[in-house]
Amino acid sequence: MKGFRLILVALVAVLALALATGCGGDDDGGGGGGSGTPIKLGFSAWPGWFPWQVAEEAGIFKKAGVNVDLVWFDGYLDSINALAAGKLDANSQTLNDTIGSVAAGSDQVIVLTNDNSTGNDQVIASKEIQSVQDLKGKKIGLEAGVVDNYLLLLGLTKAGLKTSDVQIVNLETGAAASAFAAGQLDAVAVFAPFTTQALKREGSKTLFSSKDFPGAIPDHLAVSKKLVTDRPGDVQKLVNAWFMTVDYIKANPDKATKIMAKRAGVSEEEYKSYDAGTTIFSVDDNVKAFAPGTDLKSLQFAAADISKFMLEAKLIDKEAPLGGLFDSTFITAYAQKK
Repeated sequence: MKGFRLILVALVAVLALALATGCGGDDDGGGGGGSGTPIKLGFSAWPGWFPWQVAEEAGIFKKAGVNVDLVWFDGYLDSINALAAGKLDANSQTLNDTIGSVAAGSDQVIVLTNDNSTGNDQVIASKEIQSVQDLKGKKIGLEAGVVDNYLLLLGLTKAGLKTSDVQIVNLETGAAASAFAAGQLDAVAVFAPFTTQALKREGSKTLFSSKDFPGAIPDHLAVSKKLVTDRPGDVQKLVNAWFMTVDYIKANPDKATKIMAKRAGVSEEEYKSYDAGTTIFSVDDNVKAFAPGTDLKSLQFAAADISKFMLEAKLIDKEAPLGGLFDSTFITAYAQKK
């Protein structure tokens, strides 16, 4: 009888463990229905990140089996700060801004490249300004410390100018676009969809853009190191969901454009104009980007180059520790599955 009771206790323990595993705790975050603790995923206004809205509205997160709490940020910098402060598990952000967070001590990992900016980051100037040299002494609006501050520095450096040669007006990106459109600034550094608003100013024009600096502004899914360590299964499902969304957009362009344009606050025709300025990365593009290389097409090379530039430009106070910044595990797994 005593032996039977011991066997019974053991069976109950095994059953309890099986039930706990099947319910999906923090380790895996749930099964095919997307149950379990939600991944808090932040995103903000950028054509390469609006597909996350499609993923939510088209039920793709659920199909991928991952529970996602999609968090919209009106201000891009707020989303960066939220991930760095541990208020998000993942965020959509550029390579240079991720490097900035890592240099400041945040433990983040890039697991996916959403896109490369090929013209949708722009420095837009009034009709009186005909060249980059003409920016000297002028008031330029931008969101200090983030992506288009970086773009402006790239343009100024190429033209032989320094930050001290211009007057920087620190404004949230949307506010900067509005101020420029209202004639309160001489130039502005903004990204789409705010470029549309800025260019409504009569006579305004794009002075230079990310198209002039190929590979300098890739955009990514950055996640906390803790999420990668504790819930690799859910990170994989999140990466899977992204590519499922890209496929959905290709198969349903009208439905997807309607969703993304609404989230962007622009017309569908205006949204379509962003296509050339944001190059969405395929699975193969991701595999190549995560591989070692000798130019900006390689994320490892780009990160080292960008980090050096940011340090010299004093956008970061100390060199960023880049070891472990990129984890190609999830891209590789998806590519092999396909």
